[in-house]
Amino acid sequence: MSGVELSCQEVVEILDDYLAGAMPAAERDRLERHLAECEGCVNYLEQLRTTIRLTGRLTGEAVQPEAMIALGEVFRAWRQDRRSRS
Repeated sequence: MSGVELSCQEVVEILDDYLAGAMPAAERDRLERHLAECEGCVNYLEQLRTTIRLTGRLTGEAVQPEAMIALGEVFRAWRQDRRSRS
């Protein structure tokens, strides 16, 4: 499968592993080939990096309790949806 090109949707689905450094070399190479040709995915990757950098500066005290509850609900729904697709 390493010779098959990635779609943008597939890129979105695997960027977490890429950013975490948990992607096998062949898969990383496929992703980086896609990124070399797709400005939209490069922009999305940079948005993720910015989000990670900025949210890493947040403290628990800086987030309102209502926002924490809402974020938790969104995360749980996302995780459930992701599991149901597997």
